[in-house]
Amino acid sequence: MAERNAPFDVITIGRVGVDIYPLQVGVGLEHVTSFGKFLGGSATNVAVAAAKYGLKSAVITRTGNDPFGKYIHEELTRLGVDDRFVSGVEGLPTPVVFCEIFPPDDFPLYFYREPKAPDLVINQNELDLDAISQARIYWSTVTGLSQEPSRTAHHVAWDARGRKANTILDLDYRTMFWSSPELASEQVSRALDKVTIAIGNKEECEVAVGETEPMRAADALLERGLEIAVVKQGPKGVLAKTREETVEVPPYFVDVVNGLGAGDSFGGAFCYGLLQGWELKRILQFANVAGAIVASRLECSTAMPTFEEVEDILKGMNK
Repeated sequence: MAERNAPFDVITIGRVGVDIYPLQVGVGLEHVTSFGKFLGGSATNVAVAAAKYGLKSAVITRTGNDPFGKYIHEELTRLGVDDRFVSGVEGLPTPVVFCEIFPPDDFPLYFYREPKAPDLVINQNELDLDAISQARIYWSTVTGLSQEPSRTAHHVAWDARGRKANTILDLDYRTMFWSSPELASEQVSRALDKVTIAIGNKEECEVAVGETEPMRAADALLERGLEIAVVKQGPKGVLAKTREETVEVPPYFVDVVNGLGAGDSFGGAFCYGLLQGWELKRILQFANVAGAIVASRLECSTAMPTFEEVEDILKGMNK
């Protein structure tokens, strides 16, 4: 087990909540009769995925001081994620998220984050800047830029790292968290000057750099000084570019049950591959399969695969 005071392999910052997912597939919420309860939130899921590969991971986030907040601490600990940077916000409820499951590609989400989500009340004076600056990977998401004080806290954290390698921005853009696309574009543009890797789909790249064509989007991200630009293309696979190479990896197809956690699984696997020093193509292949595995399962956090599960599939593909 990693020493408590050793630097973290991965620190994520951002959204947390409780996923309330129907146990019936192809049924509208109005007719669902039973649900499962799971730890959720994009940044939290990435930390869980990283921990599943044996990495020392932590998440910076906040919950309500309620039973769901207690559940989040318990689940983080059970799933191997350090919860020391998770604190409560008095007077705000822990967010819950409902979804509907209509495979293969329709999974409406219903966020209950009012009057304000605690994970947007991350204050700059509460950050452990030494831990953030020393982490081997620091992962943020665009959602954290949508409101203050979280927005300022994100920039304070980035400034503490000084655009250190493996400072990753997940371009995870969700319209319901923003007052306008223009504000999102403005804030993402500011953030790109402080990170070294960006990961997003074509629509998210449009918000970030005004481009949806994958090659042009990747080039536009690199022009902002990034070291790696990753553009996820769904059924067309994934593209990544650095200044020296361009890598495209085809998708790994599965029977989709719930596609909502695939991107977070991709992210945790991407972090693992980076820290192993793998070549970019192998990182993308590993992350692609990890994402597909979660898409074939109902839940998100507790569905994250092990290294062996991913490697077994990759070995079969390469025969």
